[in-house]
Amino acid sequence: MFRSSSFYHYSHNHVATSFKSFFFFIPTTLALLTSLFILIYVYSTSIIFTHHHHQHHHKFQPILHLKSSSPNFTLPSPTSHLTTSSHKNDSEFIKSHTFQLGDHILGLGPQSQHGLSPDQSSLKAERSTQKKKIALSFGSEKFEEKTNVFHDRDIFLEDYKEMHRSFKIYVYPHKKDDPFANVLLPVKTEPGGNYASESYFKKALMKSHFITNDPTEADLFFMPFSIASLRHDRRVGVGGIKDFVRDYVQNIIHKYPYWNRTDGADHFYVACHSIGRSAMDKAPDVKFNAIQVVCSSSYFLSGYIAHKDACLPQIWPRKENLPKLVSSNRRKLAFFAGAANSALRRNLVETWKNDSEIFVHHGRLKTPYADELLGSKFCLHVKGFEVNTARIGDSLYYGCVPVIIADHYDLPFADVLNWKSFSVVVTTLDIPLLKKILKSMVNSGEYLMLQRNVLKVRKHFQWHSPPLELDSFYMVMYELWLRRSSIPILLGDS
Repeated sequence: MFRSSSFYHYSHNHVATSFKSFFFFIPTTLALLTSLFILIYVYSTSIIFTHHHHQHHHKFQPILHLKSSSPNFTLPSPTSHLTTSSHKNDSEFIKSHTFQLGDHILGLGPQSQHGLSPDQSSLKAERSTQKKKIALSFGSEKFEEKTNVFHDRDIFLEDYKEMHRSFKIYVYPHKKDDPFANVLLPVKTEPGGNYASESYFKKALMKSHFITNDPTEADLFFMPFSIASLRHDRRVGVGGIKDFVRDYVQNIIHKYPYWNRTDGADHFYVACHSIGRSAMDKAPDVKFNAIQVVCSSSYFLSGYIAHKDACLPQIWPRKENLPKLVSSNRRKLAFFAGAANSALRRNLVETWKNDSEIFVHHGRLKTPYADELLGSKFCLHVKGFEVNTARIGDSLYYGCVPVIIADHYDLPFADVLNWKSFSVVVTTLDIPLLKKILKSMVNSGEYLMLQRNVLKVRKHFQWHSPPLELDSFYMVMYELWLRRSSIPILLGDS
């Protein structure tokens, strides 16, 4: 009996110990199996990712093929730009042309050559050596941030191609004998003066392949009133612009069904003169709902809403070819000329009026304006009455690195272009430190990179008639493309 009892206790304890050992190994085994599965998963997905990344990288190097289904878009013979034509029926894409975007040669058809000529190869090697020297001087991370003139060049080019293919705009029609045809239809003469951007855009748009006569296929609706023309019309004048815009908007609301479907979110107007920002005071739906494409694009203004609205570059019209530039002739560190019509400009002039390297002028210049821009490394854009002036466009045109001293400025094409790569933004409080900031860039070699990038982007800050591919007109169109309403436009909805 005793032996049986002992045997029972021994057996019981042995079984219990076995069960404990068994349950101890279960979680250990599961943990090992889980780790094994994780390792297998990581290995397999890394192969997939590496393969996908290789394909994505290869897709855009070095040739990009663009095609368009639009019958209104045409290309010229091979140059550094593409051009459009305003013939009655614009021809389709020509398939074997290239153009240069930054340091890359891009192809537009199957005939494009993947190789570079000996001269291009030599130039590319020289630039590569220069880039390495500059990168060593101020760090690789900052170098990468500043060398790319586009935030994302590949995405931009893909979207740009799609914009040409499918973007449609409906313009509210007006007859040539309309009493206000002068402010609603494009001007017949070539635009001129400080606010020519408004007229250039309207003329180019009305002759482009983006226009549709079918409002049901439109992405956006253009209200073509001209602020610049209204202010010179004696029937309206500066004091009557607000009433004119209010009445115009009320008219299209009652006459057409399109505004009411989105409360105007898929409508836009264009204005370069500073009066444009107050012209909507009696039409608040336009100010807060519609897309405002304006030169006076300041975050500080209550009527301007970044990302809804867009900055129109203020550019003085020029017909001559781009000037030939030689960096070594730029002996002056910085230059500014303009009326001292703001506290900021007066502060700049007072601080640097007697300096031997920073030249600031108020009033009339004794030397040609172009010569001063061509002879300076940096050209100062300083806020006056408004945040915008034509000085940025002037700087880029003459190959001078723009220095922007204007807080709260929503810069033109900021959604696309990396302004840090070709300009210097200085806060208004740092005017006394201006020389120190600019000289450090010259001494480090950063200036050379900025100036080289200026030459890459200046084609985006020019108006042409007819427009050239990637110029100001097409860049503004791309900004509108980004802002097109996502609300479906269904005829009959209200």
